[in-house]
Amino acid sequence: MDTRTLINEIEGHLLLTAARAEGRAAAARITAPIDWLTTGQREELERRFEAEYLELARDSWQRTAVRAEQLRREYEKAYRGLRRRVLAGCLLGWAVVMAAGVLVLSLVQTQMADVGHATRADSARVAGADSGHT
Repeated sequence: MDTRTLINEIEGHLLLTAARAEGRAAAARITAPIDWLTTGQREELERRFEAEYLELARDSWQRTAVRAEQLRREYEKAYRGLRRRVLAGCLLGWAVVMAAGVLVLSLVQTQMADVGHATRADSARVAGADSGHT
């Protein structure tokens, strides 16, 4: 038996013990003012009340467990959707940054090329001017 199963077993036992004690206490409160019951009748009524109390508690626990499972599935579905949207947003942001980087590099290269052409043109003009003066 693994640890989680053992803990669940202990927790279930503690819940059941507490519910039995609550059922017995409630049964005693209900039968106390009924003074015409014999001891046997009182014990039988308290036993039946405790059994009914436990059955109601079990039904309540089962409904709670079913609802908890439904909520867990709903929250997991919402979490998966949120995780997809966050991932998509991150990827989109990354794509925008990369596109901006490519654009900036392209503009820088174009500027460098223009500067290079202008420098060569200026050099050619200067060389042409120098050769025409000599």
